[in-house]
Amino acid sequence: MPSATPTGTVERPAGPPGPAAARASRWRRVGGQVAWRTLLAVVAGVLLLLAFPGASLPLLAPLGPAVLALAVHGQRARSGAWLGLVAGLTFFVPLLSWSGIFVGALPWLALAGSQAVFLALLGAATAATSRLPLWPLWAAALWVGQEALRGRFPFGGFPWGRLGLSQTEGPFLAFAAYGGVPMVGFALALTGTLLAAAVLALRRGGRRAAALTAVGALAVPALGGLAWLPLPGSSLTAGGPTRTVAVVQGDVPQPGLAFNERRRAVLDNHVQQTIGLAEAVAAGEQPQPDLVVWPENSSDIDPYRNDDAAREISRAADAIGAPILVGAVVSGPGEFVSNTAIVWEPGSGPGDTYVKRHPVPFGEYIPARDFFRLFSDKVDLVRRDFAAGDEVGVLELGGARVADVICFEVVYDGLVLDAVRAGAGMLVVQTNNATFGYSAESEQQVAAAQVRAVEFGRSVALASTSGISAVIAPDGSVAAASGLFEPAVFVEEIAQRDSRTLAERLGAGPEWLLSALGAGALLAVAVPALRRRRTRGGAA
Repeated sequence: MPSATPTGTVERPAGPPGPAAARASRWRRVGGQVAWRTLLAVVAGVLLLLAFPGASLPLLAPLGPAVLALAVHGQRARSGAWLGLVAGLTFFVPLLSWSGIFVGALPWLALAGSQAVFLALLGAATAATSRLPLWPLWAAALWVGQEALRGRFPFGGFPWGRLGLSQTEGPFLAFAAYGGVPMVGFALALTGTLLAAAVLALRRGGRRAAALTAVGALAVPALGGLAWLPLPGSSLTAGGPTRTVAVVQGDVPQPGLAFNERRRAVLDNHVQQTIGLAEAVAAGEQPQPDLVVWPENSSDIDPYRNDDAAREISRAADAIGAPILVGAVVSGPGEFVSNTAIVWEPGSGPGDTYVKRHPVPFGEYIPARDFFRLFSDKVDLVRRDFAAGDEVGVLELGGARVADVICFEVVYDGLVLDAVRAGAGMLVVQTNNATFGYSAESEQQVAAAQVRAVEFGRSVALASTSGISAVIAPDGSVAAASGLFEPAVFVEEIAQRDSRTLAERLGAGPEWLLSALGAGALLAVAVPALRRRRTRGGAA
């Protein structure tokens, strides 16, 4: 008879996983968390990019800080640095793509990478302070702090792409009149970090806390809407005695670096457009201007040394019967050249000048030329370094006192502030964007000029060799604008205003205060951490 003893096997209950399996499970969890947080950082960079001219969706700007805050919340500083770097590269690489159009990828990627490093620092600092009470406030202040650093270091900084410069309309733009670009950036970042806090509160089940935080986020743009009420409107003529201003865009023979090789053609274009305006004035088709603004590089032939160039400019000034603000490249001092604005009077020729105070590193001069030549021979495209001017850019011509800045100087707070404080009734931006082709660079520069208009309550006349030239009202609205790579002339009556905004009175004060708040929060985390480390070291 067969045995009744069971012959199958019985599975034993599973025990706890071994150390190897536990480690693998932990790494899978960590890897998954890193992946989705990195994806959030990419989304943050994309949202920042979409807010700027190009896509021109400025109301998306708060969502960039919001998503980055969600990505780094509760993380270690080194993880925050990685996430900030990812967001920074996602943002700056496409934003600054115009910088490599005619000089190659290396300068473009080096510039974008150097700017992304500051967002890496921001990511680390935001992560480190994300467990503090009121962390959305500290995170917003840290945005201002990293932009303050980025605008000053290295080589004098490059404050292009600051959060506040994304705003060309809407409630946040009004904050420029009360604290400049840093205050606009702070308002945008605070809105974003409060939205992030609301999302985190909702995930924890705190519906009441989430609702209150969301209300706080909405209160920031609501306050911005109210802040518009006492500010100047879209009128170019209200607020002071007027002067008739002509902006001339002569155009260049072709986009790119080759415009430098056809300097006489560029000068002739501006002369002919001005003489054409004089004929229109004589025919009663245009009003007689009090002053004419030519762009940067409108005469790359030094009119002090070249008699023919001087005669052509004088011919244009005499024809229009008004002083011309000429953008010229002038030899000297010594072995250098100078990016110079010259007031050219009809009958008498050159008068007062302004020399660009902040030449562009690697564009107008090469720091440590021998060292950087090891990486690219493109540094020798800049054959002679430009010297920096040492006087504030305020000039008098045609009965107007104008604050003049040249090209990228429009994004440097202190340079514009100095000129306005010197008693300017309007702003002038002279620029040459021919080297950036058909890109968003010109739109981004116009956007910066729009923010400056609101910041100082002044109209802005922006003259470009090849576009975009524009006339901007004190509320930041564009009254007239040209296209790219076409000749254009605008004639507008513009008030010479003498009112002072709070932003002008406070200067860099709001930026320093907000940066100090962010630094204080960072110290509140760092000092106890250092003490704990020392205590553990002593105990060991």
